[in-house]
Amino acid sequence: DLPKPYESESASRSSSLVPQPKNAELKMPNGFRINQFAENFSQPRVMALAPNGDVFVADSVADKIIVLRDKNKDGKSDERFTFADGLNQPFGMAFQNGFLYVANTDTVVRFVYQNGQTKSAAEPEKIIDLPIEGYNQHWTRNITFSPDGSKLYVSVGSQSNADIEPTGRAAISEYDADGKNGRIYASGLRNPVGIAFNQTTKVLYTTVNERDGLGDDLVPDYLTSVKENGFYGFPYSYLGQNIDPRRAKDVKGDVPDLVKNSIVPEVLFQSHSAALGLLFYNGKAFPAEYQGDAFVAMHGSWNREKLTGYKIVRIRFKDGKPLENAYEDFVSGWLPDENSNKVWGRPVGLLVAADGSLLITDDGAKKIWRVSHNNKN
Repeated sequence: DLPKPYESESASRSSSLVPQPKNAELKMPNGFRINQFAENFSQPRVMALAPNGDVFVADSVADKIIVLRDKNKDGKSDERFTFADGLNQPFGMAFQNGFLYVANTDTVVRFVYQNGQTKSAAEPEKIIDLPIEGYNQHWTRNITFSPDGSKLYVSVGSQSNADIEPTGRAAISEYDADGKNGRIYASGLRNPVGIAFNQTTKVLYTTVNERDGLGDDLVPDYLTSVKENGFYGFPYSYLGQNIDPRRAKDVKGDVPDLVKNSIVPEVLFQSHSAALGLLFYNGKAFPAEYQGDAFVAMHGSWNREKLTGYKIVRIRFKDGKPLENAYEDFVSGWLPDENSNKVWGRPVGLLVAADGSLLITDDGAKKIWRVSHNNKN
């Protein structure tokens, strides 16, 4: 059951980043271990796996794309290259059709890419212009391709906390692979950051950062399947038909029908967790029970009295759908004490590496972690 709006005061409590405490360790299920894969970034956010197994990293505040290579296969990056610089807050990336696609905060561009290439040979081609005004760090733009490679999906967050948005904001749009024939695919998604297809069902999913200012436990962030032409409530309502009191006066005209048909997401996370990176595990290095499950990176709260998030969670899937109440901690420990505001890491992006291990960008510690399973690697 959801609390009423304003049941608790809206807190502003940011975390304070500290170095890893001497005895602090990251916790995982039995059989898993974690090591540092790479370090010394400015702001590592999203990763993409090149066809040859290289790991591409969007170092967003540095406006760069970095290439990492683990040449001796010891689970640590030992070669590093700058593929491109001079970008504009790059975030989402995808390899498709002989190109590396990159989502800047204001454009989607693509670089011609040849297998094993570590530096771009030419300037990128701009294929999409994106809206750029942003609230509260809603500058991220993520991308993914349909399983057949024909359609490109771009997620763009709201430019406000809870106001009525211009078309193209708080939405996922669909384009042809060359950036043409764009249209709104789904809307009412306040800040859809993680975006990925379930490889088994070919259904698109997204993680959404919901609105602030209604109290500690409103509004839950969530994971949802994305339905074509679906509306998910923002800014008028949340989690279906729960009206945001700040927008009640705007529920008139066509809006009541929109709200009536607002889709309820499948998996709710603790409010203000800041659910970012999303992937479906399809590697071979984890036990079979992890196949097809989702992982989500929780960047951590700022709008809650007790901090929450700062971890990786696993969402179990069965028959292509998330099980009820089925999310659990997978990697935790960056927030040693919820009553303190001290944290030593903030996970963002997730990637299944070529060897099946799980890579995690951490823009708090400015490094990349690697989770492996003892039975395999």
